[in-house]
Amino acid sequence: MAIDKSHNLRTAVQGLHLARSLADTLQAVADGVVTGLGYELACVNLVRPDGDLVVASFAGNSAAEAQITGRVGSRASWDRRLSMGESWGDLVFIPHTEGWVLDEDDVPQWYTEGPAPRSEDEWHPSDRLFAPMYTPSLPSSASRGEVLGVISVDRPLTRRRPRPDERRDLEEYAAQAAIAISNARLRANMQRALVRQEREQQALRASEESFRQAFEYAPNGMAIAELGGDGHGRILRANDALCRLLGRPAPAMRRYSFSDLVHPDDIGNLLRTSAEGGRVELRLGRRDGTYLWVSMRNSVVTDAADGPRLLLTHVEDINERKHREFDLVRRASLDALTGLPNSAELHARMDALLCQLRESMPDAAVEGGDDPYVGHADQAETPHAHRWAPASDDNANGLAVLFFALRDFKAINTLFGHEAGDGILVEVARRLSQAVHDGETVGRYGGDEFVVLADGFSPADAHTAAVRMQSQIHLPILVGDQAVHMHAGVGIAWAACGTAPDDILRAARRLAS
Repeated sequence: MAIDKSHNLRTAVQGLHLARSLADTLQAVADGVVTGLGYELACVNLVRPDGDLVVASFAGNSAAEAQITGRVGSRASWDRRLSMGESWGDLVFIPHTEGWVLDEDDVPQWYTEGPAPRSEDEWHPSDRLFAPMYTPSLPSSASRGEVLGVISVDRPLTRRRPRPDERRDLEEYAAQAAIAISNARLRANMQRALVRQEREQQALRASEESFRQAFEYAPNGMAIAELGGDGHGRILRANDALCRLLGRPAPAMRRYSFSDLVHPDDIGNLLRTSAEGGRVELRLGRRDGTYLWVSMRNSVVTDAADGPRLLLTHVEDINERKHREFDLVRRASLDALTGLPNSAELHARMDALLCQLRESMPDAAVEGGDDPYVGHADQAETPHAHRWAPASDDNANGLAVLFFALRDFKAINTLFGHEAGDGILVEVARRLSQAVHDGETVGRYGGDEFVVLADGFSPADAHTAAVRMQSQIHLPILVGDQAVHMHAGVGIAWAACGTAPDDILRAARRLAS
């Protein structure tokens, strides 16, 4: 019988390590107690992550298995049980004389029936025997590991309390069970990790494919460039939309960075754009030598986990919109009838030509009494090109404002009609435009009034220019089959540093009336 029992025990232990899954291992632990150690009932209580213990497997009674498997007992109740009774090595035996205090705790139990014992060493139906399982520890460690679970056994086949050798068998079996359960858990965790890793890799591959398709088939231009280092900004990859936009094949794009392609006047805007984001509008060079207005936006991406950081650049074609804006600006600054700069544009150009130093000039230099264009002696000490040019100073140069006001234009409109009048204004504008020299500006101030801005003119230069332009206006203009001679009054005013364009124009207009 001893040989058979030893064989059964070895078989039970081998069965622990042959189970394929954690659930199979837990059931093998319970079955091995019944088949190899000589007990009618066995229950495996496994510690959960929250510390409580759940009935993970049961053997020996199908009714009991169905009733308590999966039920949970609190850790506090189990700690109380394991601290009571008699210690048989690592085993805990609670005789029926003490166990009655545990009848009302929350540990799942199966009550067995049987005759009352006739001697002290006989097994009582209410006796309890527990074999704690501890996590495996290093051989050199004197302390045992944490509680992994508890095997509870009942009703030895001998109907007696286990002998010392039987206790050692159960104690050793619990240790082997702990190793088997730990190994099964490790295998399960590894399998879950492998499954999770495979899912993550699949998700990564799907994400990369999604990004590749979004990148390649995006309607707007996209590029990936190096971020940082000696190759900062070098284009590594450009999608088809960007290649078509710039008329450059993909292999050629990889020879450039955006700083190589940007318009020289826009390089500052490119450098001021943050690599971490932001949007900038600038011009990029096409293969045919032309430039295209685009909107660029940068973002930083990582090529792979812990891989190099790259710059993802979105490029949107805004050429048509920019040219519409420029056209609106141009039309807002030009007279609709003649195409000459209008009064607002004349003001802007005068502001650009004049030094804005009115506040820093001496009071005597900016206070001119009734006529703000009368010069002062102390102004000559101010080293600026734009200053008043007194009529008596033939050597003084400044910004001359020549104002031309057509005479009797209302009568022309009344006699020939507004359409003919518009034709005359267009012809006068054409003649003045042809009469001015490079650097001089002719504009329509409004109605029948025109203005010429001439920088660096002396009084003699201004007078000569006024006579020349006036003579062009006096030439006959055909209106239908009649020749009309127009005349114009001329006023010349001189602009100084910091003077207001409105004041200058009013002064010139007053002289032309």
